Amino acid sequence: MDFELSEDQRAIAQMADGLFVDHCHDDYMRQWDTSGEAMMAPLWTLCVETGLHALAIPEEHGGSGLGMTELMLVLQAQGKALAQVPLWRHQLAAATLARFDAVDNGGWVARAASGEVLLSLSVDGLSSALGIELRARACADGWLIDGRVAALALGDQSQAALVLVEAENQPRLLLLDLSAPEIRRVSAVLTHGEAVADLHIQGLTVSATSLLPAEAVAWLELRCTAALASLQLGVSEEQIRRTVAYVSERRQFERVIGSFQAVQMSMADTHIAVEALRTTLWQLVYRIDADMPAPSEALATAWLACEAGHRIGHTAQHVHGGIGVDLTYPIHRFLYWSRGLSLALGGSAANLERLGDWLNDNDKLGWKYDLEEHQAL
Repeated sequence: MDFELSEDQRAIAQMADGLFVDHCHDDYMRQWDTSGEAMMAPLWTLCVETGLHALAIPEEHGGSGLGMTELMLVLQAQGKALAQVPLWRHQLAAATLARFDAVDNGGWVARAASGEVLLSLSVDGLSSALGIELRARACADGWLIDGRVAALALGDQSQAALVLVEAENQPRLLLLDLSAPEIRRVSAVLTHGEAVADLHIQGLTVSATSLLPAEAVAWLELRCTAALASLQLGVSEEQIRRTVAYVSERRQFERVIGSFQAVQMSMADTHIAVEALRTTLWQLVYRIDADMPAPSEALATAWLACEAGHRIGHTAQHVHGGIGVDLTYPIHRFLYWSRGLSLALGGSAANLERLGDWLNDNDKLGWKYDLEEHQAL
């Protein structure tokens, strides 16, 4: 079997890598830290012009119709550069609508593919200790919505969003037009620079078709996990690369500190962590693109992403010494991003607990059983 990337996939990865690296150099990032801007608007414009914003949106709606593998390659490049652009949320929200919203009265998918509107999404309620804080009650005109959505990414800048709502005692995805007067927004900025807004909703009536089918939740959550883990892989790879460069130059006791055994062993551990994440992530995106079930693979990938972000982030800070916490030096941004991605994934403990519950309920795990079931279908 040939496990190499195709020529088109390599071209997409190279284009994304060049685009992000050229734009997000250290001087620009220092300016960005103090700019107060919600996102990197010029870079987002370039993403729209090159089609990176619509890779996962079906062709019939104006997108490229590609899979999670291609999106993963782009997000990995984005993570390396710490680029603040809403690539994965925008197109996964549109792809979910294209698959499950048979009506799409607002034409959101086609407008998202053209770059006319910006879409956001939030599935944080599935892993949050507070659970889903938005409620939907059936009414004569459809559904009556009340509650809160916490920290919706680019909630002030987006025109619509897919958010979790509890309806009839189960989680559902709600397409929310953010221009509705019943929505009050409270703006904030996360530690790693991502602009968010809390949505407080009271007395909002939406049509019956605004809620997507129940199966859309699991479909989207799987892809959100892959997207966040792809970003973490890019963040960690670049964090390791910069740290190796630093320990290869920094001298102490008339020796480069990279020659110290303790430093070498610490950096070896980071390489093991990032390769473990890469392996599970590749398996996850393969299964998604092959339309195979991947519940345990997603949980394992989420756990390894959280673990890699923590271990690699803190090792990099440690071997940098005091300069690691200097906000004028770039390495601190990678730790901020790792913490933000870990929180978005739900954290190590929660994912490990969910994986344990899954294993307790499933006595068949592995390629042998999966392939037999897939072939039977």
